[in-house]
Amino acid sequence: MIALIDYGAGNIESVANALNDLNARFVITNNEKEILDADKIIFPGVGEASYAVKRLHLLNLFSFLQMTNKPLLGICLGMQLLCCRSAEGNVSCLGVFPGSTEIFDNTKTKVPHMGWNQVEILKQSKLFNGIPDKSFFYFAHSYYVPLNQFSTARTNHETFFSASCERDNFYGVQFHPEKSGEAGIQLIKNFIEKC
Repeated sequence: MIALIDYGAGNIESVANALNDLNARFVITNNEKEILDADKIIFPGVGEASYAVKRLHLLNLFSFLQMTNKPLLGICLGMQLLCCRSAEGNVSCLGVFPGSTEIFDNTKTKVPHMGWNQVEILKQSKLFNGIPDKSFFYFAHSYYVPLNQFSTARTNHETFFSASCERDNFYGVQFHPEKSGEAGIQLIKNFIEKC
């Protein structure tokens, strides 16, 4: 069973549709007991970081997510919230990945970054099993996670940044696998079956 966390940060339905396409058992929840009972956690998000952190505190999920040893996949804002801080609202986040998210420089490139980009795999990862290097994934974001020691893939928009990160049981992807065609569905399947 997968807990798909609903903390008011959007994008739940498209992830749920992808899980339905894979015939995965899941529950949409923000209930700590239901999340505890799940085998894995998907932490999606579209929205503003400081609001999302406030919601996690209100739902008593912030510390729980920091401490969980269940496999957890953060998607888009969900991955950004796994960093130590976010420049969006200058807010402290979950602290799994080092550093702070940054905003793209709108004097050098179009912001937000929206559309299909190639993803270059940097390190072997279960998430990318069976997915060719430099496959295209769909992105929609204004903030990004700089490259760090936990980056497993990168892409370029004005600068190279983390397309995915991985540390212990925590996985994050900046792109939207649920909107990324066959490669994205394969990535979600890999998380369910291999992580």
